[in-house]
Amino acid sequence: MPTLVPLNNQFSSLADDAYLAIKQKIFSFEMLPGDLISEGNLVRLMQVSRTPLRQALQRLQYEGFLNAIPKIGWQIAPLDFNKLDELYDFRILIEGHAIKILCDKACSHEPLNELVKIWLCKASDRIQDGEHVGLLDENFHHQLVKIAGNQEMLRMHQEISERIRIVRRLDFTKGNRIQETYDEHAKILKAIMDRRGAEAKRLLTSHIDQSKIEVRKITLAAMHEVKEKVKLMVKS
Repeated sequence: MPTLVPLNNQFSSLADDAYLAIKQKIFSFEMLPGDLISEGNLVRLMQVSRTPLRQALQRLQYEGFLNAIPKIGWQIAPLDFNKLDELYDFRILIEGHAIKILCDKACSHEPLNELVKIWLCKASDRIQDGEHVGLLDENFHHQLVKIAGNQEMLRMHQEISERIRIVRRLDFTKGNRIQETYDEHAKILKAIMDRRGAEAKRLLTSHIDQSKIEVRKITLAAMHEVKEKVKLMVKS
C-alpha cells in the first residue's frame, strides 16, 4: 500500500482538485475499468503539474481505484464482480448487525426520525432525481450503522461504501429503482420501528441483494455503450 506524501497547502489544493476530477471521470466511465493512461497524458488532461497529480494518483491507488504499472503509467482498476459481491455481502453483515442493535427494546428510535421523514413521505413528495436519491440512499445505510453506535463498524462500512460507489450510483439511473428504493427503505424502517428484527434484516438483505444484481447489469450495459461510442468515433 503506497505511503501518502504530505504536501504544502498550495499543492494540497491542486491535488484535491485533480483527485476529485479523476474520480469523477472514473465514476462516469469516461475512464473505463482496465484502461491504461500515462502520467504525461494526465498532466495535460488535468492541467496540473506532476507533484500534486502524483499525490492525487497515490490517493486513488490507496483507495483501490487505480493500479500503478511500472514503466507504463497507471491503470484504471478493472472491475472485479466477485470482489464487489464480497463487499456487498460484508455490507449485509454490518448493516444486519446494526439492525439487530436498533431493534433492541432499550434502543431509542428518535435518531431515526430524519430517515423516517425522507423515506416515509407521500408518493407525490418523492425525489425523482437519480443522483440525489443515490446520495440519500447511501446516507440511509450509513445512518443505520452510525446510529447503532459501533465506530469500528462505521469505519469499515464507510470504506466499503467508497469502494462500491463506482457501480452503486448506477442503480438510480433507472426510474423504477428509485421507486423501489423508497418502498424498500420504508418497509425496513417500519420493521425497525416495530422492533421486528428478523423481518427488518430479511428486508435489508433482499434490498441489498437486488441492488447488487441491478448494478451489475447496468454497469455491463454502460461499459458496452461507451465502448460502442468509441468505436463509432474511431470509424468516423
